[in-house]
Amino acid sequence: MSSSRALKSLSAALAAGLAACLGSAPAFAQSVAEFYRGKDLTVYIGTAPGGGYDNYGRLVARHISKHLPGNPTLVPVNMEGAGSLKLANWLYNAAPRDGTAIAVLNRGTAFEPLIGLRELTRFDATQFKWIGTPTNDMSVCVAWTASGLDHFNDLFERPLYVGSTGGGSGTDVFPKIINGTLGTQMRIVSGYPGGNDIDFAMERGEVDGRCSWSWSSILSGKKEWLDQGLITPFLQLSLEHNPDLPNVPNIMDLAQNEEQLQIFRLMFARETLGYPFLAPPGIPSDRLAALREGFRATMHDPDFVSEVERSRLTVDPVYGEEIQELVVELYDTPETVIEKTRALLR
Repeated sequence: MSSSRALKSLSAALAAGLAACLGSAPAFAQSVAEFYRGKDLTVYIGTAPGGGYDNYGRLVARHISKHLPGNPTLVPVNMEGAGSLKLANWLYNAAPRDGTAIAVLNRGTAFEPLIGLRELTRFDATQFKWIGTPTNDMSVCVAWTASGLDHFNDLFERPLYVGSTGGGSGTDVFPKIINGTLGTQMRIVSGYPGGNDIDFAMERGEVDGRCSWSWSSILSGKKEWLDQGLITPFLQLSLEHNPDLPNVPNIMDLAQNEEQLQIFRLMFARETLGYPFLAPPGIPSDRLAALREGFRATMHDPDFVSEVERSRLTVDPVYGEEIQELVVELYDTPETVIEKTRALLR
């Protein structure tokens, strides 16, 4: 090729590249409002319909649009499976990263690569973009009263069959940790799609109880069971005491040494995540900021707060930046504690 022809080819290529860059400039300059206007924003919920995660997911979806630039239409979709592992893997590897897909995960799913089913996880939880939770929470273990278990200490003398949704859900890992550290005799019955299915199983007598049930979910959905004495809370699962249950022991008070305290912190700090909303890695920073700010504004929306109160739920939000820091902190737990926790779970 002659030098003149080569020069012409190079000039043409540069011109084409410049035209491509100029043609794409409006897309890069597109504002968040311009991007979201007229679009659907799907809220994927990693549990079956009807439970606490589903209730909070749909509740936020009904109110957050007016606090997002462009007012996209929020579309809740349930994608349950393996205690939210199915959704977490999809969100990390296959979900669109443009801000049109967010998720509500089981609060324990983020820690599966650390202490859970590593072979089933395909994500790095520290790389998710956490948006916030409507409330940090406290879980409890309960027994169906007809089972005859009245107090936590009874578990040292007799077994209690508890339902589980499997995977990294609290209903699976919490009984294992309590059994492994303290020597209790909870027997795990896995395979239930969601928390409501475990509730029905207790009614039918298939299982004796449930160890990991959000206190706010009980108050909103099964308070009549408490009032009628059908269920007996026998253990609090959180870092702090809940004043609603002054006579129910807290797991942190049962630790017998420093190692157990560290294990319990690693396991039960997840309660702070409550009902976490998050986005996949790679979402544009301005859209993430808009989602976080929209979430924050929704938590103070009078219509949202009113519906929460009517639903007998609670609002005690933790915002995305704080959750992001907590997840990173827990991933810095000493390796010896992590491995001891993994051994107990096995």
